[in-house]
Amino acid sequence: MDLDKIISLIRQGKHIHEETVYTLCLNAQELLINEANVSKVDTPVTICGDIHGQLHDLLTLFDKSGGVENSRYIFLGDFVDRGFYSLESFLLLLCYKLRYPDRISLIRGNHETRQITKVYGFYDEIMRKYGNSNVWRYCCEVFDYLSLGAVIDNKIFCVHGGLSPDINTIDEIRDIDRKQEVPHEGAMCDLLWSDPDEVMTWSLSPRGAGFLFGKNEVDNFLYKNDIELITRAHQLVMEGYKEMFDGGLVTVWSAPNYCYRCGNVAAVLRIEDDLSRNYTIFDAVQAQNGVGNAIIPTKKVQMDYFL
Repeated sequence: MDLDKIISLIRQGKHIHEETVYTLCLNAQELLINEANVSKVDTPVTICGDIHGQLHDLLTLFDKSGGVENSRYIFLGDFVDRGFYSLESFLLLLCYKLRYPDRISLIRGNHETRQITKVYGFYDEIMRKYGNSNVWRYCCEVFDYLSLGAVIDNKIFCVHGGLSPDINTIDEIRDIDRKQEVPHEGAMCDLLWSDPDEVMTWSLSPRGAGFLFGKNEVDNFLYKNDIELITRAHQLVMEGYKEMFDGGLVTVWSAPNYCYRCGNVAAVLRIEDDLSRNYTIFDAVQAQNGVGNAIIPTKKVQMDYFL
């Protein structure tokens, strides 16, 4: 399988044959099954938030941050749904993972599930592009093998959503059986769905899954695990990133002009060898000849939930 050729086709938005997608997903599963629930990553590394199927903005992200050929990356999940190029975005990241396995870590988001992708666009995109759901099934099987988090130099914890009242230590995350559809409750669910907020203690999330957690929970988690920072994604941030709780937690958002209408900028966070933080801000790609971050009609109105 010529990964470089497939990468070139995907970057151009070209159609990828179903058989090729099957092979890519099978190879990705064989690679990911050997990775831990919590990946260990060295600095320097660039942390990326939600992508949500915005392929051309993902290409901009790589252009602005050095590219996977030269840099190390952690993607915090939500590769699919909402945007119109979910398949291409996910396949590009899988190809890069197969081509440069030590340069890219892929963490599962709350959209990397069968139930959510049936509602928020990915399933419909596959049906539109292939006329059947096979490719959707191949990708969902890969979702089950994605890591739940990453630790950078034993000092920075990366996760898609947030903390869980059922999890006190990172070692406890390592004991979760991750190779399954995301449950509706419990530790694995919370890691993918929870949000930081100005609350005194754990509160039920208005999303209907996960919890809201505040400064006390963050401080306790940092102290018990001897870490300095929690990085996460999962929430739209108009400025691209948002630090909270005296800098102990940061939300990184990497889908500019989210849903092709929110008007936000995007960001990535580079962690240097001395653990210093450098943010890169970028705007959405302007549409050219109908390609790019532009509104493209869909056959089915997508439901809104919390942006």
